[in-house]
Amino acid sequence: MNEEEAVHVLHREQKQRKDSLHEFKKAGREDLKNEVEEELRILSEYLPEQLAQDELETLVKQTIQEVGASSKSDMGKVMSALMPKVKGKADGAQVNQLVKKHLSS
Repeated sequence: MNEEEAVHVLHREQKQRKDSLHEFKKAGREDLKNEVEEELRILSEYLPEQLAQDELETLVKQTIQEVGASSKSDMGKVMSALMPKVKGKADGAQVNQLVKKHLSS
């Protein structure tokens, strides 16, 4: 397994645990919540450092300008150009929200 594949597996495991954590919190299962939080902490040590919010905002704005996007209908163009730049360094849902925010303003 190369580094890119390993990071992909770690991100998948992180996402699964975040989903589980959300469900455990809703169910009031503190015992399981604490265990999953520890697993997430350990996983984060092996993942690349995540981009800061301002860095991500800057990349989103730059990419929107690069592809000449002007409305939400250009979302696909922006996302396809942006995701390779942030792969492994930002949550896809967060990137999606920022792109929507900047395309609608």
